[in-house]
Amino acid sequence: MKDLLDQMCRRVLRHADDKQLETAIPRLAIGAFRQPEPTFTAVAAGVCMVLQGAKQMMVGKKMLRYGAGTCFASLIELPTTCCIFEMDGDQPYLGTGLTLDHALFTALIADMPEEPSKKEFLGFHIGMVSREVLEAWDHLLALLDTPKDIPILAPSRERELLYRLLQSPHGPLLRQIAREEGKLAQVRRAIDWMRNHYDESFPIETVAEIAGMSVASFNRHFRVATSTSPLQYQKTLRLQAARRLLASDVDATRTAYAVGYESPSQFSREYSRLFGRPPKQDASRLRENISDISSVVV
Repeated sequence: MKDLLDQMCRRVLRHADDKQLETAIPRLAIGAFRQPEPTFTAVAAGVCMVLQGAKQMMVGKKMLRYGAGTCFASLIELPTTCCIFEMDGDQPYLGTGLTLDHALFTALIADMPEEPSKKEFLGFHIGMVSREVLEAWDHLLALLDTPKDIPILAPSRERELLYRLLQSPHGPLLRQIAREEGKLAQVRRAIDWMRNHYDESFPIETVAEIAGMSVASFNRHFRVATSTSPLQYQKTLRLQAARRLLASDVDATRTAYAVGYESPSQFSREYSRLFGRPPKQDASRLRENISDISSVVV
């Protein structure tokens, strides 16, 4: 499979500047990182694959590491994550990611034979990819070299890639995207609500009711899906939103109130604890490197 990975690396290097880039192909991103310093980014629902180098990623309290030829899939937007991109000697880290389209996945799964229900996964999964997945992903990446073909060929090549992913070890996780029932679907409903109300104070009973669970059951299944607690997830959402405001030149005190903090000093302490720098200092660095707050998965 090294031949395919090398070919995909060459394609990415022809089109990627430093950091991350959304491409002309819908939902497809590519990335090249040449500095191994930590980056803080939201991980959206999607699938990403390392083509060269390796990636360390902190999800909740779990440290994950995966290298070339390994794929990470997530059905939910995970908490702000510290990523460290590892170089391959003097060669940059290279990756590619695909944001999941719910409607496309649901339609594809409906056309495929049903599979017996299996034990539910976490909200994410890591595994090596097959040659079939690599070939399908390479077919999609190849359209970067012939942009006039993208409107006609990209839909069928994306469908091919999704089909191969559904046949891979990621399949049991990815099939859950079409389900409206099950614990992961219930947690996703609560997360969608929390993302729209992160700046409000609310009791845990509210989100447990939205998920259709008891408080004890919700806490347990939320932690399984996200590797963190609902309270910590909301705090991370707030700090993530604060980082975007700071990058757009909003001062720290106004930012603290805007994202739901009643105490600017508490905001500063929690921000520094998560991002490693106080708000004002981090804001200056962010404006020099705006890609640090991207939510593209690579």
